[in-house]
Amino acid sequence: MSTFNVPTREEVSENNQAIFDNLNKALGFVPNLYATYANSDTALENYLNFAKAKTSLSAKEKEVVNLAVSQVNDCIYCLSAHTAIGKMNGFSDDQILELRAGRASFDNKLDALAKLAKNVTENRGKTEANVLENFFNAGYTKGNLIDTISLVGDKTISNYIHSTTQVPVDFPVAQPLEAVTV
Repeated sequence: MSTFNVPTREEVSENNQAIFDNLNKALGFVPNLYATYANSDTALENYLNFAKAKTSLSAKEKEVVNLAVSQVNDCIYCLSAHTAIGKMNGFSDDQILELRAGRASFDNKLDALAKLAKNVTENRGKTEANVLENFFNAGYTKGNLIDTISLVGDKTISNYIHSTTQVPVDFPVAQPLEAVTV
């Protein structure tokens, strides 16, 4: 199998170099997965635009989806990154583990969202009726549903890129879910 090295600033297009510079200013580094997107002249910019696009979901709700989807897709890179981001959004370690498992006993609305994200991902979009009904009964709208499914797709792309390239994780590595009791 071909190995994927993380491209450096000098190895990417001018457009991606400018994005690397902006990421360095904003984050202090260019995450390896973002750099991997830069193997394409267009994918990194497209991904970041989609990730920053307006949505009806709050930052905290987005992390619920990101964690549940990344767990189903078994992406250690995204689990590690979104564990760190989840903490920045106020989730505790125990809550993050629950969200990864596709539930949130600490919040009924987030529980419905986590269950939906997990179900959509596991069933490749063929959402079970009771999960969908629970989502709407928790107060979510059809617009929230579409935004959630869009985010599932967004996160799945990153999960697949890492699963295929296996670039090094440059966040504190998330512990395996199976190793803890949730």
